[in-house]
Amino acid sequence: MKPRPDPDREKASDASLKALARAFAALERPQDVQAFLRDLCTPAELEAMADRWRVVPLLRKGVPYREIYDLTGVSVTTIGRVARSLEHGAGGYAVAIERLSARKAESN
Repeated sequence: MKPRPDPDREKASDASLKALARAFAALERPQDVQAFLRDLCTPAELEAMADRWRVVPLLRKGVPYREIYDLTGVSVTTIGRVARSLEHGAGGYAVAIERLSARKAESN
Protein backbone atom coordinates (compact mmCIF):
# COMPACT_ATOMS: atom_id res chain seq x y z
CA MET A 1 0.00 0.00 0.00
CA LYS A 2 1.27 3.47 -0.88
CA PRO A 3 2.06 5.52 2.22
CA ARG A 4 -0.08 8.61 2.72
CA PRO A 5 1.67 11.96 2.91
CA ASP A 6 2.11 13.21 6.46
CA PRO A 7 0.56 16.71 6.61
CA ASP A 8 2.60 17.58 9.72
CA ARG A 9 5.85 16.67 7.97
CA GLU A 10 4.83 18.69 4.90
CA LYS A 11 4.04 21.73 7.10
CA ALA A 12 7.39 21.43 8.87
CA SER A 13 9.19 21.12 5.52
CA ASP A 14 7.37 24.18 4.17
CA ALA A 15 8.22 26.14 7.32
CA SER A 16 11.87 25.12 7.02
CA LEU A 17 11.98 26.22 3.38
CA LYS A 18 10.44 29.57 4.32
CA ALA A 19 13.02 30.02 7.07
CA LEU A 20 15.81 29.25 4.61
CA ALA A 21 14.36 31.73 2.12
CA ARG A 22 14.28 34.40 4.83
CA ALA A 23 17.94 33.70 5.60
CA PHE A 24 18.84 34.23 1.93
CA ALA A 25 16.75 37.38 1.77
CA ALA A 26 18.56 38.77 4.83
CA LEU A 27 21.90 38.56 3.03
CA GLU A 28 22.54 41.77 1.14
CA ARG A 29 25.98 41.32 -0.40
CA PRO A 30 26.82 38.68 -3.02
CA GLN A 31 29.92 37.63 -1.06
CA ASP A 32 27.71 36.96 1.98
CA VAL A 33 25.37 34.81 -0.10
CA GLN A 34 28.36 32.95 -1.53
CA ALA A 35 29.75 32.27 1.96
CA PHE A 36 26.33 31.06 3.13
CA LEU A 37 26.02 28.76 0.11
CA ARG A 38 29.50 27.32 0.72
CA ASP A 39 28.55 26.60 4.34
CA LEU A 40 25.14 25.19 3.44
CA CYS A 41 25.89 23.04 0.39
CA THR A 42 28.32 20.37 -0.66
CA PRO A 43 30.66 21.14 -3.56
CA ALA A 44 28.56 18.84 -5.78
CA GLU A 45 25.35 20.67 -4.83
CA LEU A 46 26.96 24.03 -5.57
CA GLU A 47 28.19 22.78 -8.92
CA ALA A 48 24.72 21.46 -9.81
CA MET A 49 23.05 24.75 -8.91
CA ALA A 50 25.67 26.79 -10.76
CA ASP A 51 25.24 24.57 -13.83
CA ARG A 52 21.47 25.09 -13.78
CA TRP A 53 21.84 28.84 -13.48
CA ARG A 54 24.46 28.91 -16.25
CA VAL A 55 22.07 27.40 -18.80
CA VAL A 56 19.16 29.74 -18.02
CA PRO A 57 20.29 32.63 -20.26
CA LEU A 58 21.11 30.22 -23.08
CA LEU A 59 17.65 28.65 -22.89
CA ARG A 60 16.03 32.09 -22.84
CA LYS A 61 17.96 32.93 -26.02
CA GLY A 62 16.56 29.79 -27.65
CA VAL A 63 19.88 27.97 -27.93
CA PRO A 64 19.24 24.28 -28.70
CA TYR A 65 19.92 21.77 -25.93
CA ARG A 66 22.76 20.05 -27.79
CA GLU A 67 24.51 23.36 -28.38
CA ILE A 68 24.11 24.28 -24.70
CA TYR A 69 25.65 20.91 -23.82
CA ASP A 70 28.56 21.58 -26.21
CA LEU A 71 29.10 25.06 -24.73
CA THR A 72 28.75 24.17 -21.05
CA GLY A 73 29.12 20.43 -20.57
CA VAL A 74 25.84 20.45 -18.62
CA SER A 75 23.86 17.27 -19.30
CA VAL A 76 20.90 17.40 -21.66
CA THR A 77 18.76 15.97 -18.84
CA THR A 78 19.65 18.90 -16.57
CA ILE A 79 19.08 21.35 -19.40
CA GLY A 80 15.63 19.83 -19.92
CA ARG A 81 14.81 20.14 -16.22
CA VAL A 82 15.80 23.80 -16.22
CA ALA A 83 13.73 24.39 -19.35
CA ARG A 84 10.68 22.79 -17.67
CA SER A 85 11.21 24.98 -14.62
CA LEU A 86 11.42 28.07 -16.80
CA GLU A 87 8.14 27.14 -18.47
CA HIS A 88 6.15 25.55 -15.64
CA GLY A 89 8.04 26.21 -12.42
CA ALA A 90 7.38 28.54 -9.51
CA GLY A 91 8.76 31.57 -11.36
CA GLY A 92 11.96 31.90 -9.36
CA TYR A 93 14.26 31.96 -12.36
CA ALA A 94 12.17 34.72 -13.96
CA VAL A 95 12.22 36.87 -10.81
CA ALA A 96 15.99 36.50 -10.46
CA ILE A 97 16.56 37.40 -14.11
CA GLU A 98 14.25 40.43 -13.88
CA ARG A 99 15.96 41.71 -10.74
CA LEU A 100 19.42 41.26 -12.21
CA SER A 101 18.36 43.03 -15.42
CA ALA A 102 16.87 45.91 -13.42
CA ARG A 103 20.07 46.31 -11.40
CA LYS A 104 22.15 46.23 -14.55
CA ALA A 105 19.94 48.92 -16.15
CA GLU A 106 20.19 51.08 -12.99
CA SER A 107 23.98 50.89 -13.03
CA ASN A 108 24.22 51.99 -16.69
